[in-house]
Amino acid sequence: MLSHNAKLEKEIKEYDSLTSYGNRHFSQPIPKFEIPEDGMPPEVAYRLIHDELNLDGNPSLNLASFVTTWMDDEADKLIAENNDKNFVDNDEYPQTAFIHRRIVNMLAKLFNAQEDSNFAGTCTIGSSEAIMLALIAHKWYWRENRKTKNVNALPNIVMGADVHVVWKKFAKYFDVELRMIPMKEDCYILTAEHLEDYIDENTIAVGVVIGTTFTGQIDEINEINDLLEKIKESKGWDIPIHVDAASGGFVIPFTDPDFKWDFRLSNVRSINVSGHKYGLVYPGVGWVIFRDAKYISEELIFNVNYLGGELPSFSLNFSKGSSMVLAQYYNLLRLGMKGYTNIMENLMQTSYYLLDKIEKTNVFDCLTEKLVLPVITIKLKDEFLDCTSVFEISEKLRQHGWIVPAYTLPSNAENIAVLRIVIKENFSRSMADILVRHINEIQKYCVLSLDKSKQQKHHKKPQINIY
Repeated sequence: MLSHNAKLEKEIKEYDSLTSYGNRHFSQPIPKFEIPEDGMPPEVAYRLIHDELNLDGNPSLNLASFVTTWMDDEADKLIAENNDKNFVDNDEYPQTAFIHRRIVNMLAKLFNAQEDSNFAGTCTIGSSEAIMLALIAHKWYWRENRKTKNVNALPNIVMGADVHVVWKKFAKYFDVELRMIPMKEDCYILTAEHLEDYIDENTIAVGVVIGTTFTGQIDEINEINDLLEKIKESKGWDIPIHVDAASGGFVIPFTDPDFKWDFRLSNVRSINVSGHKYGLVYPGVGWVIFRDAKYISEELIFNVNYLGGELPSFSLNFSKGSSMVLAQYYNLLRLGMKGYTNIMENLMQTSYYLLDKIEKTNVFDCLTEKLVLPVITIKLKDEFLDCTSVFEISEKLRQHGWIVPAYTLPSNAENIAVLRIVIKENFSRSMADILVRHINEIQKYCVLSLDKSKQQKHHKKPQINIY
């Protein structure tokens, strides 16, 4: 009987004379829920997984996600070279830590932090962690600085119904009362109107969004800032604003730099942005920037020494890769202000081009009068609601390979079902034309279905009642 090593050597020799698909592992079931007893050659393991992943959608046709799906070859090389570095280990990888601090400086200045301010920030796995960290900091700041020292007071956070689900998670995970302002008919953002009814001395922050997940719009941040200033003067409540700029933080500074939404507004104390969205980096990297380090309680900073040096840590995660942080730095150097501006302007031009083509089908209405991000949200015209739905259209587009999500809007607008198309860097004008061609095919189906429905109603036999 062959020993284990002899058996392995025999198997390797047999494998060397075959292609991957001639290997026995392709004709035998592979354990899916238990670790297999024996391993397999690397090429076979790669081929098995590679082929199974062909069943996934094509990232280039994924118009549902904001997440970046393409980077330069040089960026890919840089990522591969640094996949083995644990970002948290500053003592072993000090230069990575220096680069991280450079990025925080660059982003703080992009968001118009004052030169003499003591701004602070950190990278995160994505905007979800960034929002959690910012809101935890605001909760602690409220607790340490409130005038009424009622230990039983429950903190609350106020936001519109247009926020990402992570805001709801924060409220539940960290025991904060969630005060969510419902949407209004034909208004899908948070406005200053009625906001005062929801805030009080225990409000730790008001959340606003630059580029909502549902429609790609911007909350009334200027008006909300003005209202909070008036409340501070009249009632003494110093309520900060946290800006969720996950989608818009790498767009608006380049397409509309004069628009004030960032640290130029007095009550904006923290901002999060997703590097892996329009920061043009693969997942996952996000950033949170504070106007001033004083808004981060010292109680939230943990110092550890078991990685070789004294390490201050402000994060929900501990270990994470360095590669995407370095990829962010690569993009900032590679593109510069002009490069980002050109890309974002191209995206907006492609978005308007695509929207114009879609509207000419006479089947859809756009939810917004003006696009502020490269995000198109459309709904069916009323006359087509009886013969099809956005969910059916989404399925038909999927048959062509396109991934276009269909969903309903939040409370008070849940009767509106929409399709959302996210335009990313690698979505060309040519790709837009192909998408429009497929939408036109569906449009013809919708028109035929509508005509058939009308004909059936027109030729419907009158009902005869027999008594």
